[in-house]
This record gives sequence, structure tokens and C-alpha cells, in this order.
Amino acid sequence: MKIWINGCFDVLHYGHFKLISYARSFNGTLKVGIDSDKRIKESKGKNRPFHSQNERIFNLYQINGIDEVCVFNSDMELASSIKEFSPDIFVIGDEYKGKPIIGMEYAKKIEYFSKIVGFSTTNLLYE
Repeated sequence: MKIWINGCFDVLHYGHFKLISYARSFNGTLKVGIDSDKRIKESKGKNRPFHSQNERIFNLYQINGIDEVCVFNSDMELASSIKEFSPDIFVIGDEYKGKPIIGMEYAKKIEYFSKIVGFSTTNLLYE
């Protein structure tokens, strides 16, 4: 069983750990795709990311159950990484229900994770 999740994972918090725990509950190989520093800067502003992609990769590998981490710099690279991995399960936040999800066509099944209200990196850093 192959499981995929992706995101920035800039400043790890409770919501990230719950998402990772949920993904691990499917008992398979867990691959995490992370946005490149350039991609985060473009989407979140000049003060982000807080941690470089190398630091984020290191931090994620410290979490038990994460088998592989990859970096993507564009939607096309993200889709290509998902296609290459060919996950059985793609876990993504429930805010994407009913919306297009990059790479969803390469996963056998989409599982939605209910986001933990009040936990976001942006809120933690700037509020």
C-alpha cells in the first residue's frame, strides 16, 4: 500500500502531526511531497518559508513512519511525482472536497482529512 500527502510543512504543528498520523493509519509506504522554497515564496510571500526546504526535509524525516520526502517546484512536477509514485491512497485536506486536486487521477483513492481548526502555519507565525 502506497500513501501520498503533500504540502508546505513549513513550521510543523499539531495539525500536520494529525494529518501524518492519519496517513500512517493506512499502514503503507508514506511519501510526502513538499513545495519548494521558491514555490512557497511565490504563494505565501517574501517572509516565507520560515524553514528552508532542506530543513523541512530533515524535520519530516525525524517523524516515524515517513518513508520518503520529495520536493516539487510546479504543478507539473507535483503531478509527475504523484504519477511516478502511483499511490493507492492520496490523503488531502477536506477543504479540497469537490475541487480539482493536482494528480488525483494517478491515485486509486482519495481520502479526505478533516483539518484541525485553529492550526495553520500562517496563523502561528503572524497572529
